[in-house]
Amino acid sequence: MLVPVKWLKEYVDFEIDTKELADKLTISGSHVDSIDNINKGVENVVVGKILKIEKHPDADKLVITTIDVGSEQLQIVTGANNIKEGDVVPVAMVGAKLPGGIKIKKGKLRGVESFGMLCSADELGIPDSVVPKELKDGIYILDQDYELGKDIKEVLGLYGEIIDFEITPNRPDCLSIIGMARETAATLGVDIKYPKIEIKNEEEDINNFVNGVEVLDSDLCNRYYVRVAKDVVIKTSPYWMQRRLMEAGVRPINNIVDITNYVMLELGQPLHAFDLESLNGKKIIVRKANEGEKLVTLDGVERNLDESMLVIADDKEPIAIAGVMGGLDSEVTSDTKTILIESANFNGRSVRLTSKKVGLRTEASSKFEKNIDSNLVEIACDRVCQLIEETNSGKIVGGYVDIYNDKKEEKIIELSLDKVTRLLGISIEVNNVLDILNSLELKSEYKDGKIITRVPSFRSDLEIEADLVEEIGRIYGFDKINPEPLIGTLTKGSKSYSRSTEDIAKSFLTGLGLNEIMTYSFISPKSYDKIKLAPDSFKRKCVEIRNPLGEDYSVMRSTLISNTIDVLSRNYKHGVEKAWTYEIGNIFVPRQLPIKDLPYEIRTLCIGMYGESDFYTLKGVIENLLDKLGINDYEYVREENNDTFHPGRTANIVKDNHLIGTLGEIHPDVIENYGMKERCYIAEIDFELIVSLSNLERKYSPLPKYPAVTRDIALVVDKDILVREIEKIIKENGKGLVEDVKLFDVYMGSQIEEGKKSIAYSIVYRSKEKTLTDEEVVKVHDNILKQLEEKLHAALRS
Repeated sequence: MLVPVKWLKEYVDFEIDTKELADKLTISGSHVDSIDNINKGVENVVVGKILKIEKHPDADKLVITTIDVGSEQLQIVTGANNIKEGDVVPVAMVGAKLPGGIKIKKGKLRGVESFGMLCSADELGIPDSVVPKELKDGIYILDQDYELGKDIKEVLGLYGEIIDFEITPNRPDCLSIIGMARETAATLGVDIKYPKIEIKNEEEDINNFVNGVEVLDSDLCNRYYVRVAKDVVIKTSPYWMQRRLMEAGVRPINNIVDITNYVMLELGQPLHAFDLESLNGKKIIVRKANEGEKLVTLDGVERNLDESMLVIADDKEPIAIAGVMGGLDSEVTSDTKTILIESANFNGRSVRLTSKKVGLRTEASSKFEKNIDSNLVEIACDRVCQLIEETNSGKIVGGYVDIYNDKKEEKIIELSLDKVTRLLGISIEVNNVLDILNSLELKSEYKDGKIITRVPSFRSDLEIEADLVEEIGRIYGFDKINPEPLIGTLTKGSKSYSRSTEDIAKSFLTGLGLNEIMTYSFISPKSYDKIKLAPDSFKRKCVEIRNPLGEDYSVMRSTLISNTIDVLSRNYKHGVEKAWTYEIGNIFVPRQLPIKDLPYEIRTLCIGMYGESDFYTLKGVIENLLDKLGINDYEYVREENNDTFHPGRTANIVKDNHLIGTLGEIHPDVIENYGMKERCYIAEIDFELIVSLSNLERKYSPLPKYPAVTRDIALVVDKDILVREIEKIIKENGKGLVEDVKLFDVYMGSQIEEGKKSIAYSIVYRSKEKTLTDEEVVKVHDNILKQLEEKLHAALRS
């Protein structure tokens, strides 16, 4: 942000030079990007008046002028074609210096002597981007009131310096001259002088000019304030105003537009002036655009609008894109006689998204994006009216319309001196702390051992005690705080158990051929629709981001599944035949809505694969991982109510009634949503739970002393019987002799009764104490078959 030092000095008195000021402000937290000197080598250029213009005898494109510079008259030959007799112009005398190292000498042009040069704005070092359009080409024509012979630097203000500040997004209050004056006053320990806003004369009543103002979407427009000026005279602005606008990087246009821009720079509140006579019905409606509506903006470009965009409309159609730019049909022109002055507070996120969609970012939108103070609205509008009155640009109509939907309550923060000492590392007297806070207009008092601070509405960045301590520290001067070495016992660092477990898991999964991925914690809420998440799922109650990068990154993820499928689909679309991935990252679950506390952050493992894989491949990866982490005695439970997964090919992993995770084949509809034609398999596992269940201590058993006996059985059971039910009965009735149960065949076909299936197992029997006899094995084996028949109606396959 460009801040002319001369303008700054109107509100703050200081004698130090600009370099020292910049250093002090940088130390106090206002980073100075650069300092630019307005006087770029202009010397011996004065105000002159053209007395006479004659044709050059030997050149059609040259003229001979006689210029009065006060002390003498000069003959100057020029090729300018925008001058006439009586014009007042900048004259570079013989010996004058201009930007770029140009030195003016006496010369002859086609045989006629010339004693100087008439100057354009560019030749005086005034940037083309801020020169009024009518003065861009040719000689710079000055006001008639200027004293002849006076130094052009004094007349045009071509002296002084401009500080370019880098304002951080959390400090919208600094996006104005007043905002930086406030920081300067606090840094230097002096008072600030605010402009006195007073409208001396008001005529008639606003209700005679405006037929109503409606705000139909108060969530996107917190406050809307309008005033009216009549008998408006459109003309050029006073030069002092033009000069300030140019120094701040804004091109002067006309007095009304310049005044609104001037106040925006001064106070930080964007404003807009409509030609009231051009509004249908003399009515203002703040609403969302209708699908298919269009608007030609002030830059002459037709913009397509949609239902997400907030617009300012009259009775018939949109007249402005709220917070971005006004419409061409309602602009202030030379024929304008009555204007409606708009000062409003629009939702920052809405303005940012609209600005992005229409491809138009303006000075106004950049301010609204940062959520400026809604209390500026009335002050800024009245300041515009004051300047209209003072510059004889029109008459102010009495009254105003103010729609204020959500007045924020005053924030009060309590701060203890112990907190200040603990965070800054130094002790500061309570009176010094109060002086610092009050110098920043943070009204503070010491009461009952606490500093009570009332935070003004323009300091939206201050929320907690630490914020106030930072304010105290930066104004006190971080450079005054002597660093002290940290003193403590040197200990050998080590990883936490959870971190060690995570490292083991990552190393193991990588060893199995899976690639680790890392995805954004921000996702689009539309991702939940793509994975067919149930409308009432708790995972849809996610944490929204206040200032998202865009709609695709507007909420914190509450599942890793969508991120994993997105990675798999991108690999698939790039022709990768096989992709096995895993990610261990946080998901974010709000404690309550609306958000009041930080959400739960749950460490989660997500494994995804396609190509050379099926359900059992994924199941094997998980079982090997759980075995590596010392987790056993878990079971698989059929999952039938998860629309993300394929019905019948999904299971939950459960241990001691705790859900470890879900694995299965992704539903074909979900795969189609991601543009894939390959089966995908995904598991999402509560990694914090498996860390708590894990046992990394390996207990080794001696090799068995006695031989094993193996018996194979083939059972015919109902097809709905789960394998785990069969295995559970075998193990429970093995009298401690069943060492292992291995499934080696599952058959359903013509040789089996309909509704049935054949399941074949190898059962390994072994005793730790003796060699088993055949009779002992047969007794246990027969008991197992009996229990299977009684409980599951299982029959041996013949």
